Amino acid sequence: MTRPFEDQTSLEFFSKKSDCSLFLFGSHNKKRPNNLIFGRMYDFHVLDMIELGVEKHVSLKDIKNCKCPEGTKPMLIFAGDMFVLNEDYKRLKSLLIDFFRGPTVSGIRLAGLEHVLHFTAVEGKVLLRSYKVLMKKSGCRTPRIELEDMGPSFDFVVRRTHLASDDLYKLAMKRPKALKAKKKKNISHDTFGTKYGRIHMQKQDLSKLRTRKVKGLKKRRAEKMATEAEDINAKKIKQN
Repeated sequence: MTRPFEDQTSLEFFSKKSDCSLFLFGSHNKKRPNNLIFGRMYDFHVLDMIELGVEKHVSLKDIKNCKCPEGTKPMLIFAGDMFVLNEDYKRLKSLLIDFFRGPTVSGIRLAGLEHVLHFTAVEGKVLLRSYKVLMKKSGCRTPRIELEDMGPSFDFVVRRTHLASDDLYKLAMKRPKALKAKKKKNISHDTFGTKYGRIHMQKQDLSKLRTRKVKGLKKRRAEKMATEAEDINAKKIKQN
């Protein structure tokens, strides 16, 4: 029988075998009924584990409403001072973000924002609610937003925790240099996403710039004579 808090060998073995950094372990016994353990790995070793007990549960089938398509990237909302003040709840928030954030996307469209996962920390419990976003007519460009409960919902109670030390946690959060985006010099973007590039050049003599010959742009005889006189005077000054 696997007991993650007593022996983590089997979890680390399967993590390395499957190349998986997140795990969710479910168990049920008399001492700890309806038990879920959320955890994550670093270098194929357990980094954080938090044990949550399910006190109340409502399934998707119990709520007869329209559902979001499978694979929809959810919006995550965390409410409650405990997610800011308590260290265990801070790690739990980070762990839940890793579990439910979904794939990284380069762009977001308004119609794609249709799923909300709401986590509330209150009285030693964590309440999970799942909502479908309904966009109603508002008489203007921005729609009126309503949330409709679509399930599932859970009432969790925090039980045991296994948290990494601060030094190990910082090391695990460090981003490799190879993944950091290199800043490109002399390139900027405006508020609309238009890309601008700056080019550095030496000062040009525009008088020698060759342009299309047009009769209207030809210099008059007087102007030519004045230009030639200036060039002769400039040469004399240099010679002296």
